[in-house]
Amino acid sequence: MTGTLPPGAVQERESVSAAAPTREDAVATALSPTVRRTARRAVPWIVLGVIALLVALSSLALGAGRSIGGDPLSATNPGPVGSKALAQVLGQRGVTVKTAASLSEVRDAAGDDTTVLVYDPAGNLDHEGYDQLTSVASTIVVVEPDFAALQALAPSVHAAGAPGGVASAGCDLPAAQRAARIDPRATANTDGASAPGTFRASGATACFEGSGGRASLVGTSYQGRTVYLLGSAAVLMNDGIDRLGNAALGLNLLGEHRTLVWYLPGLVDRAVTGPADLASLTPGWVTPVVILLTLVFVAAAVWRGRRFGPLVVEHLPVVVRAGETREGRARLYQRSSARLRAADALRIGTIGRLSTIVGLPRAATTAEVAEAVAALTGRDRAAVLLLLLEEHPRSDRELIDLSDRLAELERATSAAASPDHPRSTGRMEP
Repeated sequence: MTGTLPPGAVQERESVSAAAPTREDAVATALSPTVRRTARRAVPWIVLGVIALLVALSSLALGAGRSIGGDPLSATNPGPVGSKALAQVLGQRGVTVKTAASLSEVRDAAGDDTTVLVYDPAGNLDHEGYDQLTSVASTIVVVEPDFAALQALAPSVHAAGAPGGVASAGCDLPAAQRAARIDPRATANTDGASAPGTFRASGATACFEGSGGRASLVGTSYQGRTVYLLGSAAVLMNDGIDRLGNAALGLNLLGEHRTLVWYLPGLVDRAVTGPADLASLTPGWVTPVVILLTLVFVAAAVWRGRRFGPLVVEHLPVVVRAGETREGRARLYQRSSARLRAADALRIGTIGRLSTIVGLPRAATTAEVAEAVAALTGRDRAAVLLLLLEEHPRSDRELIDLSDRLAELERATSAAASPDHPRSTGRMEP
């Protein structure tokens, strides 16, 4: 029968008492692991696997906002969130499109007749940076401006929330009138890279107004320069440029001058206010993941702690039966598949009892015990030494078989040492 070593096998052999066994003829039964026991042991690993999967999915969800089809609104990005289509059409219409990633590159690329498109969702450009743009640009088009950009270029314009849907021009700006109607909403492919907004303007030209007077385009001036505030980057993206008059609006806003500088500010444009701290250098997804791992750790600690049940007060010293100790150790051997350690425990107990039976001191070597047992029982010395020292079980079946043969050798030796045995009396059985 295939099975695992029962706790009683180690319990029965590990005793080093000098007295002869009192239950030598008891037969140990093998206990095969059931599906329920195997599944119960696998539950912690399954829970840990599910937790790891949830952490991985959360990390992917937190970092997916900037990984949809490349850099958003990039003139060289052909993906859904890029604007390569608009840049190519402008080039075909005679507009020189130049890309820039810093203010110094903008100054080098700008000329006397230049439009500068600015898209800065990370807020790298400060008030001074926008002032420098007005010194080199004839027209500035700011896409999805944040609070700092509005304060720098148009203090009278305020953010008013997401656009409601399709909107008509409703103003006298030539670019808006040629577009007639636009759809500023983000598509399914641009949701993670665009957060369209609207404006409420006083003292400025508001176009494409929806419900509540919220405009998607505002025209104003700053330090003698024309400034356009476009609330939706999706209007210029590859995935939304072909909707209604989006293309016409983009071409007329950005194609007003001979040169277009496509400017996406980077970290080099961020103002240096002091040494970088840990929060500014850490990616945004780190904090949520650390919080999630902390909650998982606390939940796991509570879960594992509750398995032990409530504390039990017990007066010391406590008397523990030897059988309970041996049974607990046997179960530990069984759970960790420590067959060699269990076999050594069986052999140590057997050799100690055999040395007592054959009249050898406890300090006798295994070879001496094997020789005495072989002489007393008439067995081969090499076979006895192999059983007591050199045989290594490779499975639970072999360990149970070794336990049975050790018990049988101990019984045979005890019987041979008995005064009534023919070898002891010198008599031969008929």
